[in-house]
Amino acid sequence: MSRIRKFDFLIIGSGIAGLTFALKTAKFGKVAIVTKKEDTESNTNYAQGGIASAISDDDSFDLHIDDTFKTGAGICHRDAVEVTVKEGPQYIRALEDLGTRFTKVGRGKNKRYDLGKEGGHSVNRIVHAKDLTGREVERALLSATRKNKNIKIFSNHVAVDLLTEHNLMVKRRKKESKIHCWGAYILDTENKIVEIFFGKIIMLSTGGTGKIYLHTTNPDIATGDGIAIAYRAGGKIANLEFMQFHPTTLYSPGNKPFLISEAVRGAGGILKNYEGKNFVKEYDLRGSLAPRDIVARAIDRELKKSGRPCVYLDMSKIKRETIKKKFPNIYKTCLSYKIDITKERIPVVPSAHYMCGGLVTDLLGRTSIERLYASGEVACTGLHGANRLASNSLLEALVFSNRAARDAEERIKNIPDKFPEILPWDDSGTFNHDEWILISHDKYEIQKLMWDYVGIVRSDFRLQRAERRIKLIAKEVEQFYKKTKVTEQLLELRNLSTVAELLVKCAIKRKESRGLHYTTDYPQKDDKKWKKDTYIFKKV
Repeated sequence: MSRIRKFDFLIIGSGIAGLTFALKTAKFGKVAIVTKKEDTESNTNYAQGGIASAISDDDSFDLHIDDTFKTGAGICHRDAVEVTVKEGPQYIRALEDLGTRFTKVGRGKNKRYDLGKEGGHSVNRIVHAKDLTGREVERALLSATRKNKNIKIFSNHVAVDLLTEHNLMVKRRKKESKIHCWGAYILDTENKIVEIFFGKIIMLSTGGTGKIYLHTTNPDIATGDGIAIAYRAGGKIANLEFMQFHPTTLYSPGNKPFLISEAVRGAGGILKNYEGKNFVKEYDLRGSLAPRDIVARAIDRELKKSGRPCVYLDMSKIKRETIKKKFPNIYKTCLSYKIDITKERIPVVPSAHYMCGGLVTDLLGRTSIERLYASGEVACTGLHGANRLASNSLLEALVFSNRAARDAEERIKNIPDKFPEILPWDDSGTFNHDEWILISHDKYEIQKLMWDYVGIVRSDFRLQRAERRIKLIAKEVEQFYKKTKVTEQLLELRNLSTVAELLVKCAIKRKESRGLHYTTDYPQKDDKKWKKDTYIFKKV
């Protein structure tokens, strides 16, 4: 019999989106945070750049909105952009009140944020904590969370699937068209048992999908879990074809990719080819400070043209003292690879970085499934459109988690304390499989297929080839899943195959090139037919 746990709020994921929602909702209910690894492991923790916000005298909401629209290539939702930009500054200050130590310059009354500049931004507006902003924000939020008696964190717990009408002991009448969510089956990976976690309100804040690719800046936990479990439950998904490839990750064969923040280019770093030529200028007059999709494609073309394995980031125009002060983590890490960035060029290549699409939400973070919210990278709020403006991601998570919390405060008043009877977890007839090498092999094959055929530059032939092979893998994985006792590795593989297949489907649907989706068969934008989102959902 499954152990049952009941809470007012169930949050799956422990990044900035989940922790912000937890701190707000803990004021009026009991909160559970379920997280795959330790509570500090999240995409937030790896975010170097900062948080974009129009807070300086030479900036404005209109400028920030305009930059977001230009980068988003025409399909940003105006209402989502406006609320994010306009509500953002107050949450920067709220983070400071929690103890976040943002980098500042000046003294006394003249003390102010040391605002950085990144690709796509017309002015300096990036609030940061040197080059470890995500880690500092996560530290402050976790510190407050751990002190809150209404919040309980369940580390090493993995969501298997959401609890909906399909899991009810007594089925609802078919005329009810709305899908409801009451919680999730959760695997306790340490004790190897599946439990039922109930929540009156459920928040998905599971982060990104970078691990569907062979090369990514994301941590190992970024396997698209939230998108996969929401899709299987009937949730509406959009714009998965818009995977952002960060142009500059350290090229070091045999080692995990290390992100070189866009703030380095904002401070004066210039991308050059092997001969020392500023090649990005040939593709865009903004050069190294063009939006990420343009820079990533420029690097991709340069590598294919030259046959070289990488390009270089030249920081020679930045003073040595400035580099060590502004980018201490990048300086230290590169030094560990025997690269002194104050003297030498950094070898860099693009890597999968950020999912701009996701589980569709409204302006309150509500999804198409009743009582299920989503915030952060797992969500598609309409803010990013076809390409995320640098450092808008942490901002989005702050704004939408706060909006969702305010809405949840009112909604929970009308939700009864009684939960429905849910089918207990039943793994009878399954067994511990000894063919775990299959999981490793299938995972690598998916990542290699996605990198080779669904990367920075695509074509119909590549996408169709990827679709056929990933469909086959996904089918085999599902069959394996049904007869095998669940493990974290198996659940991740299941989710990876689901999200990879969905991304390819979205990419095949879009018969144009826009933002992060570039296909050689349709190299131009088509505003008449495709100035819109790409939706996909499962009939359940």
